[in-house]
Amino acid sequence: MASAADQLASGLNLSKFGQATELKKRLWFTLGALIIFRMLSYVPLPGVDPTQLGLLAQRTQGGVLDFFNTFSGGALERMSVIALGVMPYITASIVVQLATSLSPQLAAIKKEGESGRKKLNQYTRYGTVALTAIQGYVIAVGLETLGASQGLAPVVEPGMLFRIAAVISLVGGTMFLMWLGEQITSRGVGNGISLIIMAGIVAHLPTTLVQLFEGGRTGSMDPITLVAVLVAVAGLILFICFMERAQRRILIQYPKRQ
Repeated sequence: MASAADQLASGLNLSKFGQATELKKRLWFTLGALIIFRMLSYVPLPGVDPTQLGLLAQRTQGGVLDFFNTFSGGALERMSVIALGVMPYITASIVVQLATSLSPQLAAIKKEGESGRKKLNQYTRYGTVALTAIQGYVIAVGLETLGASQGLAPVVEPGMLFRIAAVISLVGGTMFLMWLGEQITSRGVGNGISLIIMAGIVAHLPTTLVQLFEGGRTGSMDPITLVAVLVAVAGLILFICFMERAQRRILIQYPKRQ
């Protein structure tokens, strides 16, 4: 069954775009939702000093945290209320899908149709809350520890009160993004969670490109490596577009009726 995005794309006619009321509503709703997502990425956790946090980010650049920061659109670097993004939801979804293959009880629920799907989605939400709470607590403790090791105070008043506030804020932020993604899927152009992830990557892309070219200009990055990275990115985009639009036509022959 075609998604909402496929249906809109198949019926898109630029000459009649002004008359496509439903299409414009979906596009404006999606744009508004993504703007809200980007605005939330600048709302810091309660008890965090943005100035000290910026200094800490400069001293600890590089590593796996930068990778996750790309997917959050810089929200992790700013320790915003949506610093974890939708990654806990993605992880919980994968765990639930794997569990349905290992657990006979969950496999039976999956076979119940629409009601079973709703139950599994509810389990995914519970898992998302649990994962976000655990990761939020680890981030809060890590922020206090890392700041102290660098001689900085990114947390105004370290302690259990800050950790609890951080966990509540991060859980609320992730659950809101999950709900926002569902709204984009149903009322926007579809694929809400994927669009949120893409918006985070695209928002961080200009900074990444500037760093790449600056590294090539200053000589800190080998020009051959820079060209190889750009070629690899372009090739990956072309490959994804090819696989997304690929079709295999199958001839179906119906038996003649007597």
